[in-house]
Amino acid sequence: MDASSVTFSFFLIFTGAAIFASIALYTRQPLIIAYIALGASIGPYGLSMVEDLSLLSDIGHVGIIFLLFLLGLDMQPQALWATLRKSMVVAVFSSAIFMAMGFGIARLFGFDTTDALVTGAAMMFSSTIIGIKLLPTTVLHHRHIGELMIGLLLLQDLIAIIVLMVLLSAASGDTANMGPTLFYSLLSLPLLTGAAFLVVRYVLLPLITRFDRFHEYIFLLAIGWCLGLAEMANLLGLSEEIGAFIAGITIATSPISQYIAVNLKPLRDFFLILFFFSVGARFDLALLNQILAPALVLALLVLGLKPVVYRFLLKGVSEKRILAWDLGFRLGQASEFSLLIAYVAVAGALISEQASLLIQATTIITLLASSYIVVLNYPTPIAISDKLRRD
Repeated sequence: MDASSVTFSFFLIFTGAAIFASIALYTRQPLIIAYIALGASIGPYGLSMVEDLSLLSDIGHVGIIFLLFLLGLDMQPQALWATLRKSMVVAVFSSAIFMAMGFGIARLFGFDTTDALVTGAAMMFSSTIIGIKLLPTTVLHHRHIGELMIGLLLLQDLIAIIVLMVLLSAASGDTANMGPTLFYSLLSLPLLTGAAFLVVRYVLLPLITRFDRFHEYIFLLAIGWCLGLAEMANLLGLSEEIGAFIAGITIATSPISQYIAVNLKPLRDFFLILFFFSVGARFDLALLNQILAPALVLALLVLGLKPVVYRFLLKGVSEKRILAWDLGFRLGQASEFSLLIAYVAVAGALISEQASLLIQATTIITLLASSYIVVLNYPTPIAISDKLRRD
């Protein structure tokens, strides 16, 4: 059997995921931990049974695209606009606080200014995957906390896109054109959104209305629209994630949007397993001792400070205290965008290998710890306790 083939890699990943997930469920652990542990075990820095991480990373990235598409399907444009206005203050102030925290810790442990700036930027964001995957579907659809979480995560994702565009421009050495490039990319966002609404109104919705009894066709139309707009956003200098989210929002006005969301969830979960596997597989455990101390300190600060900051900022915009704590703990981790920032910055020789490892280690620690905190204390679809389990 060809150990380098995609088929054999998928066999190892999903058979291994089934075994690790069974152990996790028997020992009452969150499933996300099982997928990351599997990647660390059989990836290139473990047993080296799966080595083509570039392919797996790309496939896992598709999972994030589908996740953002499904989030858009769950948001009515009117509700999203009202939520974004309230979330703006919280997103801006919290991002500034978390960046200062990451920058300060990195400098404290001897990293240079560039390393510290990128580390601080990576700490600004919370995980869209953890936040949404661990939120009950009924809460996501029908409760204010769901709208508020999506608004905050969307604004963070927009900031993350700007950070990534800056890093990509710096890595290419084209610093002279960085300003105009950013301006045109940001200008293209409302243009893409407006064009997408027009296409949905005059092309997609008439097609859906005419052929809604053919469920296979609706499924294919939804996937094509999601990936097509994701690719269009990428061509305009934005990102596939933003394009997928816009694709979801623009089609959310259709009565069939919830049918599409339900039928795409298994496909999303398939890709997200690969994403979390690649997170574990790309981390070199042999180098962990080089950045263990700063990673632990930074991770503890992220886990401890983020819920407190969100609690006070949300209270400041007239949110209830119990909702502010709930949302704060659900967003109390680093993000998959943090990992992407680390990968892009080190690939472009903008930061040191140690700084990239610091961001990766902090992100993985906070993803794991935050999953435990939320699963053990708040209602989630994968809660260990029957009392807390909500679909």
